[in-house]
Amino acid sequence: MNFKHGGNILTQAKKLNLLTSEIIDSSASLVPFKPPKLLIDALKSEIKTLGFRYYPERNLNNLREIIGEFHQISPENILPGNGASELITWAGYEASKFGASCIPSPGFVDYERSLNCWNASFDYSELPKNWSNSFPQSFPLNPICDVLWITNPHNPTGQLWDKKSLEIILKKYKLVICDEAFLAITPNGEQESLIPLTKIYDNLLVIRSLTKLFNIAGLRLGYIIGSSKKLKQWNIIRDPWPLNSFAIRAGIELLSNRVFYKEWIQKIHDWVITEKNWVSNKLSKINNLKVHNSSTNFFLIESKFSLSSNINYLKHKGILIRECASFIFLNENWARISLQNRKKNKILCREIYNSFKK
Repeated sequence: MNFKHGGNILTQAKKLNLLTSEIIDSSASLVPFKPPKLLIDALKSEIKTLGFRYYPERNLNNLREIIGEFHQISPENILPGNGASELITWAGYEASKFGASCIPSPGFVDYERSLNCWNASFDYSELPKNWSNSFPQSFPLNPICDVLWITNPHNPTGQLWDKKSLEIILKKYKLVICDEAFLAITPNGEQESLIPLTKIYDNLLVIRSLTKLFNIAGLRLGYIIGSSKKLKQWNIIRDPWPLNSFAIRAGIELLSNRVFYKEWIQKIHDWVITEKNWVSNKLSKINNLKVHNSSTNFFLIESKFSLSSNINYLKHKGILIRECASFIFLNENWARISLQNRKKNKILCREIYNSFKK
């Protein structure tokens, strides 16, 4: 099976004979701001001092301590990784020990890839395709399985699940894996985080990503929080140096300065609220197109007809949106759009409108 992702900007730029800077990549859900100066300065310092000459610290103690202070969690219950993707792979390893997994769908394709790595059994549970406009919402599924995979907010729908309904679920399954890759980006998202519950429930693993929040996807930086016993076992058998010295330095700098972090998050949330309303309002005026409400920086659109020709039209205009035919329970009538800055959102909305006129 071809596991499709958004964000293939380098490949598409080559195909279209464009520079990456000439492409509006609305297929990947990254923030539109340049990485923070604080981070750039830290990476320059790493180069200047030649800190990358040495093997990184194997146990990542400094980074784990910073993450622990940030979340008020013991460093022993934290494992940084080479982006959320590497940690999803190891979550699949853990899931394979407990029996059958269930993936609420349409959902992130990497969970299936991860489970296939370990020959783990899994099935899909279909999420409703309509939901209310207010968030958070109660998690709507109660599937029969051993391991439940949850994304909060959900990808690709943008639904935000409330913490109370998720805690009830924790009592029903042998293992719950909660991917919170977009939670920090989501206005009012953090109060639904399950990280505090890792202190109570040994069957809970929570995955976080820093790459989307700070627009540093190429650095590959994430972490998982959960049972120290489980994470120590992973650490023994995984790659000895999963993070390079630049990613380690980035994590320490980004999470150790609380004032900076708070200001950055406020800027992100203001952008999500402003641009989501603006873009939704513009696209809602297109006949035969439904804009589904979302809590975060991406959302689904649904057409009465196939969107394949629209997506192709946009591609030749240097605009990428995420086709959804590769998602279980969705088809060519659906696409996912990720918010950009206002200048790019204007172009995006204009060309989507034009794609329906042709």
